[in-house]
Amino acid sequence: MLERVMIITGESSGELYGSFLAAALRERNPGIRLSGVGGERMRSAGVELLSGIAGAFGIVEAVGAYRRVRETFRKVCEALRSFRPQVLVLIDYPDFNMRVAREAKREGIRILYYVSPQVWAWRGKRVKVLGELVDRMAVLFPFEEQLYTEAGVPCEFVGHPAMDEIGETVRSAGYGVGDIGRQEVRRTFRKDRGMDPGRPVLVLMPGSRSHEIGRLLPVMAEATREMGRRYPDYQVAVPVAPNLDGAAESAIRSSLEGAGHPALFFTRDAVRTLLAADSAVIASGTSTLQAALLGVPMVVVYKLSPLTYWLGRLLVQVRHISLVNILLDKSVADDSGLRIGELLQGKAGRERVMEELGGIIGNASRREEMLAQLEKVRRLFLGKSASLRTAEMVEDLAGG
Repeated sequence: MLERVMIITGESSGELYGSFLAAALRERNPGIRLSGVGGERMRSAGVELLSGIAGAFGIVEAVGAYRRVRETFRKVCEALRSFRPQVLVLIDYPDFNMRVAREAKREGIRILYYVSPQVWAWRGKRVKVLGELVDRMAVLFPFEEQLYTEAGVPCEFVGHPAMDEIGETVRSAGYGVGDIGRQEVRRTFRKDRGMDPGRPVLVLMPGSRSHEIGRLLPVMAEATREMGRRYPDYQVAVPVAPNLDGAAESAIRSSLEGAGHPALFFTRDAVRTLLAADSAVIASGTSTLQAALLGVPMVVVYKLSPLTYWLGRLLVQVRHISLVNILLDKSVADDSGLRIGELLQGKAGRERVMEELGGIIGNASRREEMLAQLEKVRRLFLGKSASLRTAEMVEDLAGG
């Protein structure tokens, strides 16, 4: 019988996946106790939090979070001994979670690693280390399953929890996944978000971490101003990441409202907002996959500190930064070769962003080809329920 599970995550997207997994475990195992590290969504799903998430991205950005992370690690190690979970679920966040895995292994606790570190992009030697530390891997992308299996690591491609959330959201409005992208669906969700259902929508997603928001907000503000000038019929919607506090949300509102767009909307639900969208400008991250699964053509932007970017160019082993383009490279058989636009560092400025948006908004044939590419990505995840299958894997580990 499954009675005690610990779930550890360190960033916003992983915390969302942890909340879905917690809900699935509680539904299947009444009376289960869940402990872990996460945020309000995990707390609401019934997880007793040892500490809040303290994710950072990049070498320079991580320095400020070090003290908090160290204290969280101490609490987790104590809980491994006092709470004694039957299974420890580690979600992404490898620099922290691989240390936790070593402690758990010493305690004889079964370990499921859910959401692989990006070993296919950099630090590929972690595949061997993970194989020595964990009992099973539950991965989100089909090419990851092949990578781990070839290395002899027990692994399963479970699908992606973003698809779980999308399916639940469209069904709640009376539609199916096959209806995504229909004009009727966009109209429904525009109305749901308080927008004019008859006017097109551009979504801006400046990220979920304070440092990336600070670097990308000027770009987003300029894009907002230019949209009002070049495409006056467009509404602009900004789903604020749920992990951000009031101060961060105020900064986003102030910056974008200063652009003077007459139809600007702020929301707290990315999926519902993207379901209303015709196009998007998105900070590189999981949100790019959400947009792809929802059939929203996009431009991807990102800016790092110069040091982090320089080191990344030396170490990272993939051609693209967006998950959509990486999946097209690695997992789509009938690939047309078209990729979504990626603008990094100095290229992520007003003119280049508007040039890429022009290719989405004003070029019908290019837009249709991009939509076809996004549909190929979505097909990779249809018919799977990541949260349910991962819950089953947790139960199997506890029973084994």
